[in-house]
Amino acid sequence: MTTGSGSRFSADFPFAAAGQDDCVLPFAVEPLDLRGRIARLGPALDAILTRHGYPDPVARLLAEAAALTVLLGTALKSEGRFQLQTRTDGIVDMLVVDFDAPDRLRAFARYDVTRLPQQGGVAPEVLLGRGHLAFTIEQGSEASRYQGVAPIESGSLEQAAGVYFQQSEQIPTFIRLAAGQVVTTSGASWRAGGLLAQFLPHSEERRRQADFPPGDAPEGHVGHEWNEDEAWTEAKALAATVEDHELLDPALPSEDLAYRLFHERGVMAFPVQTLRDACRCSNERVEDMLRSFTQQERDDMVGDDGAITVTCEFCSTLRRYDPGDFRKD
Repeated sequence: MTTGSGSRFSADFPFAAAGQDDCVLPFAVEPLDLRGRIARLGPALDAILTRHGYPDPVARLLAEAAALTVLLGTALKSEGRFQLQTRTDGIVDMLVVDFDAPDRLRAFARYDVTRLPQQGGVAPEVLLGRGHLAFTIEQGSEASRYQGVAPIESGSLEQAAGVYFQQSEQIPTFIRLAAGQVVTTSGASWRAGGLLAQFLPHSEERRRQADFPPGDAPEGHVGHEWNEDEAWTEAKALAATVEDHELLDPALPSEDLAYRLFHERGVMAFPVQTLRDACRCSNERVEDMLRSFTQQERDDMVGDDGAITVTCEFCSTLRRYDPGDFRKD
């Protein structure tokens, strides 16, 4: 049956025959005061990663960052921007993922190829390293700009995002990310998926979590501990049963996955939010940027071929300009 704009799943729910890519499915489990989203990234993500030719470990990490970004960014209204950025001491010292509401996604990674092992895997704490994760939200005016920061200590985006919600938002949150390549008759392609589940009861007191111990607490001090709400304990246990292959399976619709995880309690799905690979750059933006430099700075940009070339870090579009077009009379 349907309630409002969502669909409540039952045993005879007419599931889709195939999955839908590049989308986020919002859902709710009312008996558990649970709200969440499931992200599934396919062709749009594959286009972003393959145009840069990233090594597999770097591509997988950036794919996870993209999944995390859309899980959080799609909470914005019809307008606004959400950015995820990392700065660390790892091989991948910077990740930047932009989501422009309602549907535009772009991303890039900066890494030190000389530190990547030639063979074998690389540990997450070496690949991503230690540093910080920043979320930036822009909605309309500059006054509405918000930034939240969390430490990255174990080379895990999941862990860092969890710390952010626990420390900054005080919202019990479960996050699972997965990324990898799938092989079909059309060849190999990159995919990513993510699950975000949050405990949002009407009573703020019910969502409180145990505080982190203060660093300057005297020896022997026992801080106040909050007992975890039984509804959140159950919701978290159900969410934790999700498997990586379920988040990546191109034939498994998000609605089916939500039903598998939460059908015992009754899960309500809402319309999916679609995504696409789209960069923010344009000829006009680049030209305005070049005009903002001094004449000496522009002269220093001229290459051996006598032109100024600018390559977008996100979409790899290369633009060539005649220096004379920017000289002031």
